[in-house]
Amino acid sequence: MVLVLALGDLHIPHRAPDLPAKFKSMLVPGKIQHIICTGNLCIKVVPWGDLDSLAMLQRQLDVDILVTGHTHQFKAYKHEGGVVINPGSGTGAHSSITYDVNPSFVLMDIDGLRVVVYVYELIDGEVKVDKIDFKKTATMHG
Repeated sequence: MVLVLALGDLHIPHRAPDLPAKFKSMLVPGKIQHIICTGNLCIKVVPWGDLDSLAMLQRQLDVDILVTGHTHQFKAYKHEGGVVINPGSGTGAHSSITYDVNPSFVLMDIDGLRVVVYVYELIDGEVKVDKIDFKKTATMHG
């Protein structure tokens, strides 16, 4: 089992002062093995949230799980045998698309061909957790 934290679009301190206190208290050191931050680092321009462009990038990189960001909105879905995950904005910072953003992050529990995605979202001062289960189908070569 490997725990992977995915978060992004923080915009500290320009659009938000810090992560919400309720998130900080949940992210205990020593439990998470890897952290992925979507940030604004990139070497190619991929249209924000465009499924076809993201699927093409996922094929080019030959990855099962593609983590993307920049829209400030959580999304997770299966596509062409892989998974695309956008953890949203860890701080709830507004985007150029909307000012109505709930803070969110994703914790992925990866175990072999299975990943369980836990989505943490701060809604009206309360942390809401959703669970999404993905399992990769083993492919036979021969």
